[in-house]
Amino acid sequence: MRWFLVAFVYLGLACAASTQSALASETSSQPPAATVIPLGDSVVALNGPWKFSIGDSPADPVTHALLWAEPGFDDSKWETVDLTPKSEAQNPITGVSGYVPGWTARGHAGYWGYAWYRIRVRIESRPDLKLALAGPASVDDAYEVYDNGAFAGNFGEFSHGHFAFYYSRPMIFQLPQHAGAGSGESTQVIAFRMYMQPQTLFQASDPGGFESAPLLGEATAIANLHQVLSDELIRAYVWQPIEGAVFGLLGLLALSLALFDRSDRVYLWIGALLLMISIDAFSGALSVWSTLVSSQYDQISHEIILFSLQYAAWVMVWRVWFRQRRPAWVPWALIPLVLLLMLTSALGQNLFFVVVSNPVIAAAHAVSLIVRLILAVLMLGIVVEGIREQGLDGWLVLPAVLLASSAEFSRELVKLGVPINWFPFGVQIGLPVASQLLLVVVLGVLLVRRLRLSMHRHQLMALDVKQAQEVQQVILPQARTVLPGLVIESEYRPAREVGGDFFQIIPHATDGSLLIVAGDVAGKGLKAGMLVALLVGGIRSTAEWSQEPEVVLGALNQRLMGRGDAFATCQVLRISSTGGVTVANAGHLPPYLNGKPLEIEGSLPLGIVESPQFSTIRFQLEADDRLVLVSDGVLEATSANRELFGFERMHELLRTATSAATIAEAAQAFGQDDDISVISIVSLAGARDGSAGKAILTPA
Repeated sequence: MRWFLVAFVYLGLACAASTQSALASETSSQPPAATVIPLGDSVVALNGPWKFSIGDSPADPVTHALLWAEPGFDDSKWETVDLTPKSEAQNPITGVSGYVPGWTARGHAGYWGYAWYRIRVRIESRPDLKLALAGPASVDDAYEVYDNGAFAGNFGEFSHGHFAFYYSRPMIFQLPQHAGAGSGESTQVIAFRMYMQPQTLFQASDPGGFESAPLLGEATAIANLHQVLSDELIRAYVWQPIEGAVFGLLGLLALSLALFDRSDRVYLWIGALLLMISIDAFSGALSVWSTLVSSQYDQISHEIILFSLQYAAWVMVWRVWFRQRRPAWVPWALIPLVLLLMLTSALGQNLFFVVVSNPVIAAAHAVSLIVRLILAVLMLGIVVEGIREQGLDGWLVLPAVLLASSAEFSRELVKLGVPINWFPFGVQIGLPVASQLLLVVVLGVLLVRRLRLSMHRHQLMALDVKQAQEVQQVILPQARTVLPGLVIESEYRPAREVGGDFFQIIPHATDGSLLIVAGDVAGKGLKAGMLVALLVGGIRSTAEWSQEPEVVLGALNQRLMGRGDAFATCQVLRISSTGGVTVANAGHLPPYLNGKPLEIEGSLPLGIVESPQFSTIRFQLEADDRLVLVSDGVLEATSANRELFGFERMHELLRTATSAATIAEAAQAFGQDDDISVISIVSLAGARDGSAGKAILTPA
């Protein structure tokens, strides 16, 4: 049914056009003869003849009514305008059919401001026919409609000092019945009061007033045609919200890739750029389809702010993509260039026409052209350098960048009459959109390649970490070691794949003594694991010629000196064959003897000063004594409620736990936050020389 109505409407348009072509033009001495319009359930295009005049109407001093809207006003000396479109004519911006050039192409080049159109029609119709008027589908920029002098409606606002302009869209105005309508005949004067903004002169090639004819007809038929024209407008710009959604999702994906690979800043630049394009596309669709976004706001955001930011962002995207660091001034030069482009674009598009003269506007437009050319040269230079350094990636980017560079001069191309918009299947595809789409497609292909390389690097890094973990497991002692008179248990629970805690258990080959070294490197992960390997090598090499705790700590301190932030806490124990114990400490937690901490003075960690003083104590192991060494990973275990394990719990645990594994499991279950290492040393048969008695602590 709907397609039948549409076909019927267009049939009425064709009949009306043939009828109007035979009408005589109005005379110069009398008010023009009315255009006769026979109406059934149809719609007629008011192609003319219209009477046209620039300027605004004077008002009646008593009624304040606009005289040019009155039906009795003599407009015979006004210009005559015919709005009959050429065959298959389309609006070059929106693609809407029925396009005719505006008043700038009809002898009023460069004019902006007020203008009036008037037409006198004699309607022959059924007595009960309800009439409606469809406003022009394309118009610059706003208008008021008067029917026989009575205000019928408006599109946009430009009266009483308040201005609000929107992009053209179909409008419907209901017309009241007039004298004579009861007999089926009436004569009506329809007047349009127009206003065009000065900046519209810079947006199209032939702007000004009507760019398509209004439509008059039966109210239901007008409503049906209004729906057809609205659908045509929606279809013309349907790409913009799709573009916004696609680019928005791609932008979020790029930002998520930045979390995946924090070392590559290109994902941040790409994500920010795509989100800007997405916002621009949604804003453009809203400005065309609704009155939520005014045309002024869209021009400022799209043509000035986002246009400038996007262009500079593309320069930075390719610079970061090709990892170029020279010349170093490019990022800093973009800031003044972007600001200058915003300012000159605003001036060049006549946004400040009230306070800026025409020579300044012309100069600003020239400067804007130069700035855009500089940015284009910068981007092309970056891509050419990318071709030289990386080959394939640069060649893939070059066509898209060339198209994008030409798109940045789209306003100049429009003025030259070069088409920059195409309408396949009624959908608008403009040069800027096509260039951005091609750039994003190329960028997507390159991102897939870059992501594959990034994933490969991460796989290699994961392999390195796994190998480091395996090496660390190799250099750790066995979990249980039995020596004459001693049972030693060790437990190690790294917070990550590679930990920063370390310990070594080294029996002396000849004198029966035992060297135990336990420590904690600052930090976690692979860096800490590499320092652990360094320190373990130092422990092993030092133990070959000395097992004195202070000597071992001094050697390890030298290993860490001059390595930046490489610090470590450490303590060294030497247990003689007779049970005598010497402990040297460098900032580590003190040992626990039978559940109680040994009193030892504090000292600095390794790697801070060149010749530190280490705290040292000596004591004797007695029968069934139990000596426990723990790292701060036990003490600093943190629950889900952010509660520390703390000294009190650790003291209680060390009094009651029966093994090193029990201690480590309790701290880990509470909430592991750092590497956990525990070494438990139990004397099996009292003092190893057979003596008995209490453990005696003697400061060194």
